[in-house]
Formats: sequence, C-alpha cells, structure tokens
Amino acid sequence: MSSGKKSTARAPTAVTKSPLKNRVATLAIVEAREALAVIFAIRFINALCVRTFFQPDEYFQALEPAWRMVFGEDSGAWLTWEWQHQIRSSVHPAVFAFGYWLVQNFFGPSTASKVKAKWLMAAPKIIQTGFAALSDWYSWRLAEKLYGHGSVAAWSVLLMTLLNPWQWYTATRTFSNCFETTLTAMALYYWPWELLGTEDDGVAESKYSTVPLFKTWSQINRFRLSLVLAAFAVLLRPTNILIWLAIGTLALTRATLSGKSPLTRSNLLIVYREVILCGSFVLGLSLLADRQYYGEWTFPPLTFLHVNVAQDLAAFYGQNDWHYYLSQGIPLLCTTITPFVLKGLYKSFDAENSNWPVTTSNTLKALTFTVLTNIASLSLVSHKEVRFITPLLPALHILAAPHITSFFTTISDAAASARPGSNLGWKRVPLLAGGLLVNAIIGGYLSYFHAAAPIQVVDFLRTEFETLHPTHLALPRPANATADYDFEQELFALFLTPCHATPWRSRLVYPALRARALACEPPVHTPPRSPQRRAYRDETRRFFDDQVGFLRELWPGDRPGEDMARYVVGYEGVGPALRRYFDAAGPGARHKVQLKEVWSQWNGLFTDDERKAGRLVVWATGYYDYVLPVEP
Repeated sequence: MSSGKKSTARAPTAVTKSPLKNRVATLAIVEAREALAVIFAIRFINALCVRTFFQPDEYFQALEPAWRMVFGEDSGAWLTWEWQHQIRSSVHPAVFAFGYWLVQNFFGPSTASKVKAKWLMAAPKIIQTGFAALSDWYSWRLAEKLYGHGSVAAWSVLLMTLLNPWQWYTATRTFSNCFETTLTAMALYYWPWELLGTEDDGVAESKYSTVPLFKTWSQINRFRLSLVLAAFAVLLRPTNILIWLAIGTLALTRATLSGKSPLTRSNLLIVYREVILCGSFVLGLSLLADRQYYGEWTFPPLTFLHVNVAQDLAAFYGQNDWHYYLSQGIPLLCTTITPFVLKGLYKSFDAENSNWPVTTSNTLKALTFTVLTNIASLSLVSHKEVRFITPLLPALHILAAPHITSFFTTISDAAASARPGSNLGWKRVPLLAGGLLVNAIIGGYLSYFHAAAPIQVVDFLRTEFETLHPTHLALPRPANATADYDFEQELFALFLTPCHATPWRSRLVYPALRARALACEPPVHTPPRSPQRRAYRDETRRFFDDQVGFLRELWPGDRPGEDMARYVVGYEGVGPALRRYFDAAGPGARHKVQLKEVWSQWNGLFTDDERKAGRLVVWATGYYDYVLPVEP
C-alpha cells in the first residue's frame, strides 16, 4: 500500500514539471527574439549615423565585385588586383550581390533612376546591419551559456558590445572582418564546449567522462552548424583558422583544463567524421561559387596565404612593429574596457578557483588561449591592422564581463552569474559615466565627422551627373543605346587622391558616369625584399613624387593624351600643382582650362596620411562648357 501511495504522489509532480519547464523555455525564446529585435533597431540607428570613410576594403573587397556580379562587366565597377589574381572568395560579395539583385528586380523600369540609386546604396547597409546585430546577439547568448541565463555578466557583455566605440564605428561597415566576426560569434555559440571537459561523473575507474556529448540529433546538428559557420569564416579570412586550431589543440592536449575528458573513442570518431563532412560540404560550395565567379577552378584561401605570407605583398601597404597588437590593437579595439579585458585574460588561468562550473572555467581558458595564440601568430606578419583581430572581440568581451560587473556594481566576480534584482547596487558611478562619455565622443566623432568628405564628394559628383546628364541614368546601361560621341568622350571626374580614397561605383552608381582614379597595384611578380620590389613605384606614388610631371604624362603638351576631366578631385595640397600646370605659362596652357573650386569639405582633425591633409576639394575645369570635346 505504501509503495502504491508513493507512485500516485509522484505522478502529478512529473506531469506538472514538464509544462513548467516548457513554459520557461518558451519565455526564454521570446525574450531572446525580443532582444534581437532591439539590438537590430540599435544597429540600424548606428548604420544611419555612420557617414564617414574608414578604409578602402569596405568597398573594394565587397561592394565593387558585388556590383559587377549583378550589373555586368560594363557597369563601371572597379575590381582591384586581389580579384584579378583570385585571392578573394566570391562568397562575401555574393551576399551583397543578392541585395543589389533584389533592388534591381523589385523596382521595375518605371521607377525613377534616382530612387533606385538610393535603394542600391541602402541595401548593403541594411544587410550589414543584420550581420552586426547577429554578432552582438550571439555574443550575448554565448555569455548566457557560460554565466547563466539572465545573469548580470551576460547583460554586461551585451552592453559592452553595443557601447564599444570600435563596434559603433565599424560593425555596420561591409568589411569582410565584420562578417567574419559574426560567423565566429555564431560558431562559438553553437560549439559544444563540453568537449573541453565535464564535471566529475563519479566513475573513478575511467579517466574519461561518461556524460554523453552527442546523444541526440539536436546536439549533433548544433555541432554541425558550428563547424559549417567556422568553415565559412575560414574561407572568408584564412587566418580565422587560428581560432579553431587553438580550441582544437586545447581540447586534445587538455593543458590547464579541469574536469574529465569526454573524448572517448566514439566521441572522437564523431568529431572527426563531422569535421570532414562539414568541411567538405563548405569547401565544395566554395569551389563551385568561385568556379562560377572566376570562370575557372581556383582556391582563393590558398592563394591568399601564398600572396600575403609567402610573397609578403601585404607589407606593400604598410609595416608595423611586432608589438602593434599589444600596444595599439587591443587598446583601440577595447578602448575604455581594456583594463578589464587584461584582468580577464590574466584571471582565466585560475578560473577553476572562481566557483565557475567546469565548462565555464574551461571555456574561459580556451578563449584566452585563442586570443593569445592569435595575437602571437598575427604579430609575425609585417602588415597589421586592428581589423584583423576584430573576430576576437566577442571573446574579449566575455572575458572582461565578470570584472567590469564587480568593479561597477555590488556583485562580486564569483557572483557575476546572479540575475539582476533589487539588491543590485552601483559603485564608482562618476567613473562609469566618464567612461561612457568617452565612448560616446570617440564613436560619435569617428562615425559622423572624421573623414566624411570622401563619402560626400562622391555624392556631390553623382548629384551633378544627375543634373547635367538626366538622359544617361539607366541602370544597367542599355546595350542598344544611341551613340553620343561628345558624351562618350567626357571624363566626368578625375581623382588625384591616394588610391581607393573614396567609394566607387557602389556610390557613383551610374555606369555612364565615367571616372578615373590613381591606381596602386602592388608588384605581384617581384620576389620579396628584392631590389625590383624596393624600386617599384605605383601610380599613386609617382603622382605625389612629381605632381606636375605626372600631369604632363597624363596630358602631354605635344600629343594627344587621356581625356580631359570635367571635375578634378583632390586634397587641397594638390591645388598649387594643378594651377602651375594649367597656368598661361604652364605646360597645360593649350587646354585653356580655368580652374574653379566648386566644392570643398573639411575632412577631420587628424589624418594617418599626410597626402590627405586639409580639405577635400572639387575643381571644375570648364573644358566641356566652352569648347567642343576634342583630344586633350
């Protein structure tokens, strides 16, 4: 009788627990979706606030090839040497090409070209806003897995990533590094961190854990998703493999890790099987995509490593000290939270003594190992940029979370997994407010004011073209358009700026708007550190070495040269050379050009290139206003 009573008493408990558990899970999903919507809204505002130029790769490694994918070879897109030598994967531009394709096919022929142009410029921003929001969201979700659902530390990770001025400045830009960061954050979230070790299962006879890692299809599919995302990140930026080599090495060697290893023979076989299957799947898709894009079989990641590492061509675009990532990279990436990041890196070595679960302490160690090995490896390459370590940012935020939480709230490091409640108090509020103000000033200035002129000048030229040539705004350019010899001869704009100093067709838009700019292809066919490479001068350097001499080559005084430009664009330091050349006593006097400054814009408080010092200026030559177009 007593046993019967026990069984009847337990049944309702089991029944009532299941709906409660399901309800909690449903609420968690709803909360996560609402959080994603809020994050997207914030990043959308962020995207609207970013109106400055940072680096050429934002346009020339993504939007220019994407533009050509949709609008064809005669669209005016500028493909740099990297695409000509097949060192870039076509996967990243294809994402934005899809956005261009949607706009092109959604707006019919009756849509005004100016309206379509605005949507074509907006499409990449909207897509990248989604990627930026996913990066933030998955960083937060990973923090919840490690520190607890709804924990103060997890919320601090979300706040750090949203308020980070580097993220505000770059996250909504179409850099491959930003997309790589999103893929990395997603892959880290789906990664089975229990591979690093599990809690003691009480079976002393075996050094391996009996806790099942791949018991259900859901667990295996999450692992597959992580591997696929990681593989795409590696194809996008081959250096991303350093992250996964670090995690894999630590899982296999178990150096410094706690708990019991789950890597039994059966689990290892599953891991190897999935790595091979998922890697082969992504590799196959990449090969097919690049075969379609380049017209031949090629493997860009291998070419990327050969060109940038073996041939050291990246050094052509600048060399940095070995300590660049330590002395400048991390401080620029993390700004005001740098001290907490450094403390997190240091404290993670002793994570098992911080009352964290085994999985959490091991994951923190793995993230630290990943950060250190990546920075050490990338420091061996002479050309360094902060963007190259951006994929480490989710890990850095997670490592800093407990320490920034305990510093500014009454919750200790060990209690950072607690949920915020009425007992949450704040400390050092003036210092916190000062840090937030510094972040706002840095992010606001860089995103809205610094180097805004390169964007604005292209918009000015596009607007002028719409005004002067309203019948030549077709997109794509009609194949059977009536020939207009005078118009075809017109070079609308000549950019005498450092190469790739402004956006190109993704903002000029119209294929009929013919423009020319200085190039800077590296000496691809010269050996590293050879006399030929040291002596090489690209077009940009030749111009700034002898500006008037270069103009003589461009428009010779005794024979026809290149087409004369309606507008000349350059920084104000170029003005004196232009005037000397076109002066009545100068070598370009026969062109009868009277330079007139028609547009100029302040370009920021400082510059990293003295050739970009001062205002950005547009001069009108008046050549097409007063004479018939003839050979200049």
